[in-house]
Amino acid sequence: MENQSLLYQVLLTFTNGFKEHREDISAVALTPEKHLWLGTDETSTVERLDWVSANHFAEHKRFRVAEFIDLPAPEEEEIDIEGIDYRDRYLWIVGSHSWKRKKPQTEKTDLKNIQRLTKVVSEPNRYILGRIPVVNGELKKSCPHPHQPNVQLTAAKLELTKKGNLLTEALADDPHLGLFVKAEIPGKENGFDIEGIAVYHNRIFLGLRGPVLRGWALMLEIEVESSQAGLLKLRKITPEGREYKKHFIFLNGLGIRDLCIDGEDILILAGPTMDLDGPVQLYRLLNGIHLQENVLNTPLLVQEIPYGNRDDRAEGMTLFQDISGVPSLLVVYDSPAKTRLVDDSGVVADVFRLMS
Repeated sequence: MENQSLLYQVLLTFTNGFKEHREDISAVALTPEKHLWLGTDETSTVERLDWVSANHFAEHKRFRVAEFIDLPAPEEEEIDIEGIDYRDRYLWIVGSHSWKRKKPQTEKTDLKNIQRLTKVVSEPNRYILGRIPVVNGELKKSCPHPHQPNVQLTAAKLELTKKGNLLTEALADDPHLGLFVKAEIPGKENGFDIEGIAVYHNRIFLGLRGPVLRGWALMLEIEVESSQAGLLKLRKITPEGREYKKHFIFLNGLGIRDLCIDGEDILILAGPTMDLDGPVQLYRLLNGIHLQENVLNTPLLVQEIPYGNRDDRAEGMTLFQDISGVPSLLVVYDSPAKTRLVDDSGVVADVFRLMS
C-alpha cells in the first residue's frame, strides 16, 4: 500500500570505505547549516554529510569521537551511538548503555551457536553520553563561542563509573528501573537500552527502547553541569533530591527508538523492544518538554512508518522542513532493504510529511 505521507526520498552518499556501515545507521540530526550528522551502532565515529541538492547529501567526512572525548576503551570498540541531537552549538551523542548477547553465526555449528547465546557482555564505550562543540560544520574539542567570544565551548562526557556512568549508578536503586540496570539483561531482550536523545537548553531527554513495563515505555529527563575538565555530573532536579525524572508513556506496547523536539512537543519514534519487525509508529507528546512526574502520558499517534521483513527498521529521525519547505521528518533505517542501497556508497532515506 502506498504511504500517502511519504514526500520523497533522499540519497545519502558516503565514501567507499563506509560501504558496510551505511547499513548500521542508528541516529541522525540536521543542523542549521544544513549538515546531516549521523551515528551508527557499530563504530565510534560520527559522520557528517553536506546538503548538495534537494534530495542528496554527500561530501562525507568522518570524525573520531576519541579526538574530542576520552573513551574508556579502545575506539575499535563501538560506542553504539543510538541518539544524536544538536542544541546551542553542541552536538550531543548517547550510546545505548546496554548489555548485548552474542549472535549465532551462519558459519558456526548449532552447538557453537547455542554456546554463543550464553555469552552476555558489556562494553565501556556504550556508556558515553557527551557533547562536542560544532562551529562552521566542524567538531572541536574546545573553542570560543562564535558570537560570544568570552564563552568557551568544551567537549565533555558524563562521568563514568566501574559499571557504567553516573546515570546508571543513580538508577541502580530505582524501583522501576533498578532491577533492569543491575540484572545485566541485554537491550534487545527488554533490558535497559537508551535509543534516543533530545536536548532542550539545559534539559536532556533520553528515550528507552527498554524496559517496557506492562506496555508503558519510559523517557528519562536529566540535567548536567561541569564537574571538572572534560567531565559532566548530574544535577539534582527533583524536590526529593533525585538526579533524574521518569516519564511513563503509552506507545501501544512499543519502546522508544528516537526522540525529536518540535516546538514544545516531543516527537517519539516507537518500535518493538525485542528483535522483531514492526509496527513502527510516530507519536506526538504535546508540551513534552514540560512534563510533570507521576503522570501516565498518552501521546497522539501521528502516523505509521513502513517497515520491512527483517530489514528497513526505522532508527533515527530529524526535522526536515528547513530543506523541504513543508513540515516534514527525515527518517533513516538500520538494516535497510537492498533496494535502498545505491552502488557501493549510497543509501536512501525517507522524508515524510509531518502531520500535526
